[in-house]
Amino acid sequence: MSNFKKLIISNPTLKTVAHFMLFPRNDYRPRWWVRVASRLFSKRQRGSIIRTKARLDVIPYNLFYLGKAAIIEDAALINNILGEVIIGDRSLVGIRSTIIGPVAIGNDVMLAQNIVLSGLNHGYEDINLSIREHKTVTKPITIKDEVWLGANVVVVSGVTIGKHSIVAAGSIVTKDVPPYTIVAGNPARIVKQFNHETNIWEKASELVR
Repeated sequence: MSNFKKLIISNPTLKTVAHFMLFPRNDYRPRWWVRVASRLFSKRQRGSIIRTKARLDVIPYNLFYLGKAAIIEDAALINNILGEVIIGDRSLVGIRSTIIGPVAIGNDVMLAQNIVLSGLNHGYEDINLSIREHKTVTKPITIKDEVWLGANVVVVSGVTIGKHSIVAAGSIVTKDVPPYTIVAGNPARIVKQFNHETNIWEKASELVR
């Protein structure tokens, strides 16, 4: 964390002023000038593409990194307000997908349409406060290299999905997924895993011997 960011967070007055400069009252989307300037402070590598209808809620004090030849499709939302968003080389963020940091996506990852990766959650414990008034809690999501997430997958905060794993369409991932594993369902459960000794994808029923 930069010294400037620490200074703002530690000083209630500066924090209030900074929030006013970045966000309109009662709105979660950054002001127009922040959206325009986002291309200046974002770290975009050569050949990366952000479609014109994608929405970037990106602010300067958290990292937004887009790797070489990576693509963010139309109607996708990228939000780094509460945590950094890193998207690796040649990775694809599909149409209408939502990524809310902290999220780190590796290289050669495929996100189909309507994916939700949210590294934040809301408190709820105090019934004298509305859910909106509770503090947000963040836990990073990590998507390793070569992962494929099918359409309408939801990955909750704090989850890691291992290398070359596949999440079937419509699944809700609430726990870590090992490398070279196929999961499906709500909550997602292991369907197959790759056996490096036999070079075969084995069904879950075959894994218990």
